[in-house]
Amino acid sequence: MSAPAGAERTGEKTLLILRHAKSDWPNGVSDHDRPLGGRGDREAPVAGRWLVEQGLYPDMILCSDAVRTRQTCTWVCSELGEKAPTPYLDSRLYDADAAAALAVINETEEQVRTLMVVGHMPWVQDLGMRIASVDSDEDAVVRMAEHYPTLGLQVFRIRGEWATLDGRDARMTHFVVPRP
Repeated sequence: MSAPAGAERTGEKTLLILRHAKSDWPNGVSDHDRPLGGRGDREAPVAGRWLVEQGLYPDMILCSDAVRTRQTCTWVCSELGEKAPTPYLDSRLYDADAAAALAVINETEEQVRTLMVVGHMPWVQDLGMRIASVDSDEDAVVRMAEHYPTLGLQVFRIRGEWATLDGRDARMTHFVVPRP
């Protein structure tokens, strides 16, 4: 039940791009090691609940190895429950640009029908702008382009192979910012 209703019939895959929840910046802590703040800990589970409500269960999760993305991913997975896959931490997603993040996504094996990627600004927004096709939900693309807050989540439908995803070839269906 990882693909939404109708997606398996059409052969579409689903790509979920999630920006981490609100983080803290304690004195003496490197950017990579910044944890979630209190607001991030309260809000991150809501993203997982939104996925469950939509019937979106990732087959695979790629997550930056930064502390704040790992913590966000843990909260989301706690809401997905037994259907949550073990996240794969990828250090290349920490300091990536859109092209580098896309290259990581392009390595995904074809049996993965729903992929979630947890990352950082600015590449989450830049990647969304790069891959959003002309048949995307215009309001969702505009909202994402104008303001991409913490816990922003893009949902794309993809007809081709992960390896060929490049530009303007993913249909954005949603941009949401789940909040309690």
